[in-house]
Amino acid sequence: MEENLETGFNRRRFISKTALASFATLIGTDIVFGHHLPKGIVPVGITHYDQNGPLDGKSPYITILNDRPVNAETLPHLLNDDLTPNDLFFVRNNGIPPFSIDPSTWTLTIEGVSASSKKSYTIADLKSKFANHTLNITLECGGNGRKEFNPPAKGNQWSTGAVGCAAWTGVKLKDVLNDVGVKNDAVYIGYYGADTHLSGDPNKNSISRGVPIAKAMEEESMIAWAMNGKDIPVLNGHPLRLVFGGTPASCSGKWLEKIVIRNEVHDGAKMGGQSYRVPCDAVAPGTKVDDADMCIIEKMPVKSLITSPKTGATIKTNQSLPLKGHAWTSSSKVNKMEYSIDFGKHWKECDITEPENRFHWQQFGADVSFPKKGYYEVWAKATDSDGNTQPIILPGWNPKGYLNNACHRIAVKVV
Repeated sequence: MEENLETGFNRRRFISKTALASFATLIGTDIVFGHHLPKGIVPVGITHYDQNGPLDGKSPYITILNDRPVNAETLPHLLNDDLTPNDLFFVRNNGIPPFSIDPSTWTLTIEGVSASSKKSYTIADLKSKFANHTLNITLECGGNGRKEFNPPAKGNQWSTGAVGCAAWTGVKLKDVLNDVGVKNDAVYIGYYGADTHLSGDPNKNSISRGVPIAKAMEEESMIAWAMNGKDIPVLNGHPLRLVFGGTPASCSGKWLEKIVIRNEVHDGAKMGGQSYRVPCDAVAPGTKVDDADMCIIEKMPVKSLITSPKTGATIKTNQSLPLKGHAWTSSSKVNKMEYSIDFGKHWKECDITEPENRFHWQQFGADVSFPKKGYYEVWAKATDSDGNTQPIILPGWNPKGYLNNACHRIAVKVV
């Protein structure tokens, strides 16, 4: 059904009764509960996803947003696995990955004004000197869902697929930092990778972000060399990268060569201006915000994704629909998962698994029944352990289109 639902409708405009009726005519059935559709929301059945590829080491079904730098996302129905396969894990790069990589000679150096010493480690050193751990950690681009903002926000027009959860193997960052020594005045850590700036200028960094020292010292913060039991794909940071759950994935530096321990907020590339920042106070859509009024994103919001069935599913009357998906948060865990078939008027609870560790996305499921023939949307809503709940519609607008955690929706037709 998905191909047949592609139309010339403008996804961002308000849907009038006439437009809604036209859509119903197009798909040949009633839009059940259409009178509950909130103002400003367009039926998800109108949307259409393109597919293209391939990328080196990636599935041909991954969707490429651009190739300089390489950025690619994954369609929701391909993210159904508990652990995202390496070839389906999204790619968010800011520069050009290194061409020559020799893990046997790769070195990580840790230094800085708030480091008690300066030390360097090979990957073999990290593996032998510190306890090795494997944790299931979800990474999500801060701009995931950007294409839904109106007015449009600048940047890669991510849909819902700039997210994935993998089993990362490595060492705890805090163990390495403690080996180097962290002074009492430490505030932030920053990273530097081996990727090249798009200009080719060796004196420019494509990205150099970081996290507060408290985040660096969390039990789940890692320096990783393996992903799902294999070498990390080159496009995802081979041979060494940082992994921080619950923050924008841009904090999880790839092709990791250096970490600096600082007594102030790190000021590397993509830390200033409006990069990975949102207005400190709410603003009206389209507002121009001064850099001084933008605050760093240090936590990602609660979110969920329906991975089965694929949007556009068609089922028969009296047939239940097995619903599956994932939910994740920067809090301890997701406590409640719900779904709606009447555009958010009523909600029913789903079953949800417990995470194996913090930042492991949780699986939810339900058998969904529909009262009669027609067009429906299934909406998913997560609530986390801190009481944060996904909004039904887009959250607060911001100039760069970050932190969209509106309920995920799929289209279903009952015949």
